[in-house]
Amino acid sequence: MEARRFLVSCLSFALLLSAVSAQLRTDFYKNTCPNVESLVRSAVTKKFQQTFVTAPATLRLLFHDCFVRGCDGSVLIASPTNNAEKDHPDDLSLAGDGFDTVIKAKAAVDSVPQCKNKVSCADILALAARDVVSLAGGPFYSVELGRRDGRISTKLSVQHNLPQPGSKLDQLNSMFSSHGLSQTDMIALSGAHTIGFSHCGKFSKRIYNFSPRSSVDPTLNFGYALQLRQMCPIKVDPRIAINMDPTTPQTFDNAYYKNLQQGKGLFVSDQTLFSDPRSRATVTLFASNNAAFRQAFVTAITKMGRIGVKTGNQGEIRIDCTRPN
Repeated sequence: MEARRFLVSCLSFALLLSAVSAQLRTDFYKNTCPNVESLVRSAVTKKFQQTFVTAPATLRLLFHDCFVRGCDGSVLIASPTNNAEKDHPDDLSLAGDGFDTVIKAKAAVDSVPQCKNKVSCADILALAARDVVSLAGGPFYSVELGRRDGRISTKLSVQHNLPQPGSKLDQLNSMFSSHGLSQTDMIALSGAHTIGFSHCGKFSKRIYNFSPRSSVDPTLNFGYALQLRQMCPIKVDPRIAINMDPTTPQTFDNAYYKNLQQGKGLFVSDQTLFSDPRSRATVTLFASNNAAFRQAFVTAITKMGRIGVKTGNQGEIRIDCTRPN
């Protein structure tokens, strides 16, 4: 009976995802704003040329948006009382360049009379994330469009909805599967850390006073830990930013997985993907086969882009991405 109930719930979820997928289309704006992709790409490219931080910041912004209230652009909303999603401690480290990228892309789209206020901020964010991945050397893929913008953004809704640097495999799998994403999807999306950066305060416990028995996390490469200590002295500003990929930090490639094989995953949530035998084979595959990683990443980010989307008459097309209409 339990097995049947589980099967029915899985089928229901699969049908829900396919229904969402049917509502989103790559050519959604072909009549209302046919040049939307080139308009966004041009604005994103200009921003990317000004600062590389544009890439990790925009990609992370999409992830933080989709995992909280679904991919509805609610992470972009600002609150005069500091009570929006972006004001939650888990979102305070989102770099301003990501928000600025979306605002500039929105302005570029709205500068064309035919397109003005026709394209959602949620869709602009999804397109911008694809473009930064491509500009950083990653895959260029088709983006499903047709999302509408949410009107609600609260600090409380972020609680327990984002992975933490100390998360282990079971916690990660549980969080991702609640959004219809598999373990392989989770490992592929973690590969975005190949262009990511983190502040010292997020991992300092791994390199100082890890436990009574060891000052350094034993799953961390000791030589790498000493390098991190030099970059993050114990009494230094915990907001100093460190590249998550010490080898090719400005290239979207599979070096992240090769680093995990050497014990050079910056977070516990990174290193656990190789330390845990249940996920090690996938890390090994992606480390040896960049094409397999790229393909899995495209599959995963496409699935992620369907999470909790608003379509049809739900939500709105925000005139200003930072506030509801």
